Amino acid sequence: MSAVAAPHVLMTLGPQALLFDGRSTRAQPVRLHIDGDALVATPEADPAAEGQAAPPHRWPLRDVRWPERTRHGQRVMQLADGARLHCAQVSAFDAWAAAHGRRDPFVVRLQRSWRGVAVALLLTLAVLATTYRWGVPLAAQGLLTAMPPAVDASVGERALQSLQDHGFKPSSVPAARQAELRQAFAEALARAHPEGVPLPWLLEFRAGAKALGPNAMALPGGTIVVTDALVELLADRPDALLGVLAHEWGHVRHRHGMQGLVRATLVGALASLLVGDFSTLLAAAPVLLVQQSYSRDFEREADAESVRVLRAAGHSPAAMVEFFERVRKATAGSDRSPVALSSHPDDEERVRYFEEAARRR
Repeated sequence: MSAVAAPHVLMTLGPQALLFDGRSTRAQPVRLHIDGDALVATPEADPAAEGQAAPPHRWPLRDVRWPERTRHGQRVMQLADGARLHCAQVSAFDAWAAAHGRRDPFVVRLQRSWRGVAVALLLTLAVLATTYRWGVPLAAQGLLTAMPPAVDASVGERALQSLQDHGFKPSSVPAARQAELRQAFAEALARAHPEGVPLPWLLEFRAGAKALGPNAMALPGGTIVVTDALVELLADRPDALLGVLAHEWGHVRHRHGMQGLVRATLVGALASLLVGDFSTLLAAAPVLLVQQSYSRDFEREADAESVRVLRAAGHSPAAMVEFFERVRKATAGSDRSPVALSSHPDDEERVRYFEEAARRR
């Protein structure tokens, strides 16, 4: 009989472990095995102890939290009553758990497979790319819809102040000329939007730093800043200047400045979640508004508005082609590029757009 019973005992007994009962820091050596639907930890006999051996400990299997299989470290079983079982015999524990049908969760098996890791990495990159391409713009549009116009105005004022602190000076364009340009622009917008101009706007003239050159930019809240150099460059082509102003008005109409800021903030927040740093999330917001390059979609929308306003005012969109040519000559050999002549999309693509618009007239 003993020859038959011995193998049975060896098969049912599991690895040695240390039991921490959750009430004391003292570890109790035990031997693990499974009895029906219960996990049993039988205390090891202590030769120095007197009296009867301690009774075995039992826990329902449904209350046992089995450890994940890792390459290094011991196995730790979490128990419902706060106790823990630590097993340093890793190979013996894994073999014993597998013999009783305990398999690693699917995620753990993926983590231990290079193919699984590669698939997870590709899926993560796909999710991040999808979030950046479509999720962030949708979320930004939703936030922008709920954001009152007063926020745009406040951010625009700070951006204008930042410009003035970094080299913008009062304009030398005569006040009468400024009033004339504002009037012509207002009349063109009124013709393009007979139902009423949808957003307030303000045309400001500034003498920009020499490095800025002929330039124009739209700030949140409706302020459009035009440099004296641009007014001088297009002194004999008021239609081209109107086209540039209309382009910037397109950014105002679609709130591109705030959209860019909200998108950058969302992307920054996502990045901060990944790297755990929120300290510089909005610190550079005014500089971001001034230096950012609008996305391709923003530029196309603004160019479409330029065509609309030019046509409403009785001018050909070809005026913008002339603007591109003059700016190209004025900035030859320089790395500066006016905001209205942003690199999104490429200059040649934008020139073709205005040429085609002129032919469709």
